[in-house]
Amino acid sequence: MTVHYERLSNLDASFLALESRATHMHVGAVAVFGPGDYSDDDGVDIDTIRSIIASRLDQIPRYRQRLATVPIEGHPVWVDDEHFHLDYHVRHVALPHPGTPDQLKSLAGLLMSQGLDRSRPLWELNVVEGLEGGGFAIITKIHHCMIDGMSGIDLMAVILDFTPDVTLVEPKPWKPRPAPNGTELAVREVSRSISSFVASLSDVSKLMTGVGDVAEDWRRRLKAASASLSSGWLTPTDKTPLNGDIGPARMFDWLELPLADVKAIKDTHGVTVNDTMLAVVAGAVRSYLLDVGGMSEAEIAATEFRIMAPVSVRRKDEQGTLGNKVAMWLMALPVGEADPAKRIQEVKTATKNLKDTDQALGASTLVSVSTGAPATLVSLAARLGARARPFNMTVTNVPGPQFPLFMAGSQMLATYPLVPLWQSHGAGIAMFSLNGSIDIGINMARDVIEDQSALARHFEASFAELRDAKPLAAKKKRKKRATKKAPPMGTR
Repeated sequence: MTVHYERLSNLDASFLALESRATHMHVGAVAVFGPGDYSDDDGVDIDTIRSIIASRLDQIPRYRQRLATVPIEGHPVWVDDEHFHLDYHVRHVALPHPGTPDQLKSLAGLLMSQGLDRSRPLWELNVVEGLEGGGFAIITKIHHCMIDGMSGIDLMAVILDFTPDVTLVEPKPWKPRPAPNGTELAVREVSRSISSFVASLSDVSKLMTGVGDVAEDWRRRLKAASASLSSGWLTPTDKTPLNGDIGPARMFDWLELPLADVKAIKDTHGVTVNDTMLAVVAGAVRSYLLDVGGMSEAEIAATEFRIMAPVSVRRKDEQGTLGNKVAMWLMALPVGEADPAKRIQEVKTATKNLKDTDQALGASTLVSVSTGAPATLVSLAARLGARARPFNMTVTNVPGPQFPLFMAGSQMLATYPLVPLWQSHGAGIAMFSLNGSIDIGINMARDVIEDQSALARHFEASFAELRDAKPLAAKKKRKKRATKKAPPMGTR
């Protein structure tokens, strides 16, 4: 009998190691859909939605796999779930009347406060009916060990449609492949390790022919890795009112910003869309620390507020695959700068330095050199890194499709993404551009943040401030004209 399993990468496994009762490591989103042929004021046709998903599961086989563990070594692997039932994962719930956005946010916070069952495939999809104005929402939870931002975009292309037309097809037959028992798994992993070592020896002769190129590549990688480490991974950042001891309870809030306005700011200040959004985050954090956190201008100016920003390193030939292909940028936001025009330029300088020093390559190199490390050491390193608090907040910005998408004939109106909170993090920010807008999801720990809508309000104020800000070049010209020497008295 042929058995089947797939080993998790060390990066994917690290998200399992980081998880605790208080730090759930699932990503998620709240997608809102308008009314359609299969959804109206009377409800949503859940059977049609389940049929659509069932017919496409063959394109995402990880969704029918569960975790198993290699004996002694302790490394996790994927095996087919012999007890898979779609109804457990695609759930049907309803909001009480009147079905307001605040009620939907409360439901999302409640669902995100609960960890995923590790004995089953690590995903849930909650179809929510009863929304004010009709339509429905889908609240998704997927463990971070399965998916990153860009693979999430690829996943949308599988589940969603480009037109409102609905064509139901019979799902392809599926039979779970036998999973190895503990002894078989241990023996196969020992054999795999030996084969991998022998293969590495046989590759030495091939490498000698291009040893110069290989050496140069590794010099670049090591230099980038050194720059990545020196960016702050080995030192704790300052503690702020947005950091503290957190429990499992979550709140979720969101807002939308017009993509056209974001691009106008980008053009005005000569930066990128990502720079613009990071500057908006910096302004929101600054005003939150002043208004809610009770910090003074001087205290904020003396505070280093670092964010971790995931950067995709997924190659074109890896499109459509699950798992994580990301590296982590670590950067300090200029929260001490009161001038929004100067603030966005400081962000531009910081991101340019990250690019110039290849820090995405450096971070991915650090991950790759840990590939042969024992699972227990990788898990320990992940937990110790989280406790050290090398950054204050996760901020991710994923570009999405700029055209309509549909589920069961209903157009997707918005998608508010969610990133998990690391230990001591009171908030995490995720941004997703969709068909002319940037949808922002704010995941918050109830033990740290009391006012659910405070951060969203400060986001909107920061965006308005930046939208109205004149570029530095224009300010310098005005200053030059204002300081021009005045003519002698009586000659005007």
